[in-house]
Amino acid sequence: MTDDPTHRPEPIGQHDTPGMPRYAGIATYALLPTRDSVAHADVAVLGIPFDAGTSFRPGARFGPSHIREASRQLHPYHQTHDVSLFAVHQVVDAGDLGVSPYSIDDAVATIESEADAFAADGTRLIALGGDHTIALPLLRAVAKRQGPVAVIHFDAHLDTWDTLHGAPVWHGSPFRRAAEEGLLDLGRCVHVGLRGGVYDKSELEADEALGFQVIRADDYEAQGVGTIIERIRNRVDGGPVYLSVDIDVLDPAHAPGTGTPEVAGLTTRELFTTLRGLTGLGIVGADLVEVAPAYDHAQLTGLAAAHTVWEILAVMAHDAQHGRPPAHR
Repeated sequence: MTDDPTHRPEPIGQHDTPGMPRYAGIATYALLPTRDSVAHADVAVLGIPFDAGTSFRPGARFGPSHIREASRQLHPYHQTHDVSLFAVHQVVDAGDLGVSPYSIDDAVATIESEADAFAADGTRLIALGGDHTIALPLLRAVAKRQGPVAVIHFDAHLDTWDTLHGAPVWHGSPFRRAAEEGLLDLGRCVHVGLRGGVYDKSELEADEALGFQVIRADDYEAQGVGTIIERIRNRVDGGPVYLSVDIDVLDPAHAPGTGTPEVAGLTTRELFTTLRGLTGLGIVGADLVEVAPAYDHAQLTGLAAAHTVWEILAVMAHDAQHGRPPAHR
């Protein structure tokens, strides 16, 4: 395989079968081709149906299929970025990983190994969770090639807690473990959308000691989206960036189908406007987690998740179109 883009075939976009409406047939993400139908993928959407690390309401293992169903109506052209998402580079749906539903350790090892294989092939991943545990093995794979990365973490919760019920790795600890393992450039990491109560102030102090900066959901009201975007960009600029989006960053009015909902969250408009402001930063990977369809209504959460991934893909396509490849060290 050559790295010379002039020797690569034209990207294959969404399938458009004559006589087949978008709501019919097998649902890949945004009706994209499968990984095995192309010679090379620049970006792959990968389902990771794992939720054994969940601490409250289970069900995120069914998130990938729910998101794919909600993505059928997504279109290829992004008006704000003026880019055709699937024409500037090859984007595919890589299907789901088969991971153990019983052993967190086994599942994490499988995710890391498979993510390593994608990275070796020069393919960036956007993972569909699954619970937030999956961020740890994904970051391990990214850091092996990039070195410590900045993380923009959209979430209602810190996810820098320690061991719970004897489990050091669970959906509340991925960024603590990642920090301890040296996967993160902690001078460039930020939580966005935090809100709600915690058990003790020491949890916030421990998070601050790790080096994360915090942008709270309330800051959107007090400062406005433009200022939030500027704060994020100033924080993470200077190297590769990983995006991790817990769907509960959104208010339950916009995304009720999640395991640990918190009221007074972001609107979809606030989240998408923020994501649109992240062009040119060098995004090397991403995940969208914690969609639990059993608690969804009228596909609200599935639609929000599918469109969030679409917005991330649009940023990647914008950067590819403008000759800004992801940062490498």
